[in-house]
Amino acid sequence: MGVGVEGTTFDGWASMEQMLSGTVQRTGAVAAGVYLLSPDEPVLGLMAICGLPPRTVAPWWRVSVSAAGPLSEAVREDRLVWVGRQEDMARLYPNAAAGLPYQFALGFAPLRGARRWGALALVWTHDHPPSLTRRERGHVLSSANRITRVLDRAPGAWSVPEEPRAVLPLRPEPDPAQTGLAADDLLQRLPAGALGFDLQGRITYLNDAAARLLGRNADDLLGTLPWQSVPWLDAPVHEDHYRAAVFGREPVAYTAPGPGDRWLDIRLYPGESGISAFLSPRTREPAAGTSPPRVTAAQENPPGRAGTGRIHQLIHLAAALSQTVTVADVVDTVADQILPAFGAQGMVVSAADAGRLRITGHRGYDPRTVARLDGLPLDTEVTPAGHVLRSGVPAFYASPAEMSRAHPRAPALSGKQAWAFLPLLVSDRRVGCCILSYDRPRLFGAGDRAVLVSLAGLIAQAMDRALLYDAKHDLAHGLQQALLPAALPRVPLLDVAARYLPAAHGVDVGGDFYDLIRLGDTAAAAVIGDVQGHNIKAAALMGQVRTAVHATAGAAPGDVLARTNRVLMDLETDLFVSCLYLHIDLAGRRLHLASAGHLPPLLHSHDPVPHTVALQAEPGPLLGIHPCTEADYPVTAVPLPPKALLALYTDGLVETPGTDITDSIAALAHHLTRNAGRPLDDLAESLLHHTGLRHIRTDDTALLLLRGR
Repeated sequence: MGVGVEGTTFDGWASMEQMLSGTVQRTGAVAAGVYLLSPDEPVLGLMAICGLPPRTVAPWWRVSVSAAGPLSEAVREDRLVWVGRQEDMARLYPNAAAGLPYQFALGFAPLRGARRWGALALVWTHDHPPSLTRRERGHVLSSANRITRVLDRAPGAWSVPEEPRAVLPLRPEPDPAQTGLAADDLLQRLPAGALGFDLQGRITYLNDAAARLLGRNADDLLGTLPWQSVPWLDAPVHEDHYRAAVFGREPVAYTAPGPGDRWLDIRLYPGESGISAFLSPRTREPAAGTSPPRVTAAQENPPGRAGTGRIHQLIHLAAALSQTVTVADVVDTVADQILPAFGAQGMVVSAADAGRLRITGHRGYDPRTVARLDGLPLDTEVTPAGHVLRSGVPAFYASPAEMSRAHPRAPALSGKQAWAFLPLLVSDRRVGCCILSYDRPRLFGAGDRAVLVSLAGLIAQAMDRALLYDAKHDLAHGLQQALLPAALPRVPLLDVAARYLPAAHGVDVGGDFYDLIRLGDTAAAAVIGDVQGHNIKAAALMGQVRTAVHATAGAAPGDVLARTNRVLMDLETDLFVSCLYLHIDLAGRRLHLASAGHLPPLLHSHDPVPHTVALQAEPGPLLGIHPCTEADYPVTAVPLPPKALLALYTDGLVETPGTDITDSIAALAHHLTRNAGRPLDDLAESLLHHTGLRHIRTDDTALLLLRGR
């Protein structure tokens, strides 16, 4: 199929081919390709490639913009991305490395002109130095600019194709005097089969011995792709070795079964103009129990076959799914990576719940359609989803007519033209169903079906884990939220704001807490603390600590902490608690505070100039660590200036690996000084998301702000 560019003049394509071929020559790369952004979906499609057969890179014809890989990163961040070694690929982009197990260097330059077009992709052999020279970098960027100008000259003419266009490198025409009968006679005299391939994989020459070994006439083979004209070559073992020779540009030798009972020794010698291959019958008998592959008819749709390209793609997708934690993660991974990889435009992921199919995520569907389909019973006949899940057998429909024969109402529900219904099964459990849909009719070959069924198993495992995680997290988080105050009391002459943020992704519920206790019209107690651990036990203990503090609030701060410590010792818990208790005397303008190993609160005032200080109270031991008779919690008294602002917080706000916590508290105080005049709710959000304090949150965060009037 030709590239999907409508209305493009020959001169426009001639310019593009010249630019792409010239890029290969200028940069010293072995191959170059142009990826275009799809206008309809966040996907990059390979438009043209020079130096490699398009089939060789079939698993990467479509790449999601949000994928964790160097191509997508170059487009998202609008910068040149270089990966000089396979080790760098594994370190920086582990998911992409799983699908590219070859030794070569890669470079990706964004194409941005009149609009953001996409990216230029370049491939070098493995012997390229680990980094680009300044000269090479200049060649890459100038080549990207030239290609961008070609795209800009006809902005409405280019589109993402279904199959990339193959561009031949520009090379001097061969001298006819250097070829002829002498070369042909030389090769015909050889007992081994000799073949020549161009860079697109087509056979350009073969001697009589090669034709005999392949079992076909030479005229039937010249100009064809061997895996199409010789069915038994359409096997993963040949494709993987061929791809390794093309990418690595180094000789490859292997032994593989041929037609009948013959085995062949095959050697591939890649070069700048193509690949030379030598075939010879194997003299040794094959290992016991080894049989040659079954010869099947050639596939009508080669890119859909389950070759090693698809196998590497499955490895890549498995790596991506292994990093998911929540159901939303699984849905996003399916949408961002699996849809582009299989050319689908729509997706619905459902989970089995109490005899119904609950839709947990979707893409490419009208929300009204999703609302009608959400919650259908498992025995529904409206769509095949219920039957597929009950039977555990996937279903593929190549057209609306085919779907209508089994489910007459289904095609009209979504307007899609082809569907793959994949049951999500883990052992004997029915986890849910994944539906991939297409905007045009599509045939699902045996290779497509095999890969999609394998993919369904990966999704099922990830979904099963995610459903369990979400259920446990919702239970724990709901418990914690129930134990935190639903609303803080109103205290005259005092404005209050509070925030709680759970830990970063993948961490269970924690024990951070805060509270405000009204002690009259002119007094209040403020409390903040952190229970050791991130689990339901920590959350439950947090509720007990809050209850103990409430029971003794109004006493001297040291006594409140001592009595709370006594409660914890009686509970015989093995968890420790840090806690800060402040008695706020609004009438006397005094603060009395006691600390059980907690971080110092911040006090901002305008006397004599705006400034913020950390109130250093003499700390007592953590609650629950010393017997009640030994625990002592000294009380510190400080003046409370008019309209002063107090900030109480837990270590999740200021603790960053590799950073001294004193520096983090100083940064928090500095930000508080600069923004103290803002409304308290705005100030609370600002403190939580201030760039100077932003980090990967590995602990819960509680924040309590109090401002006198």
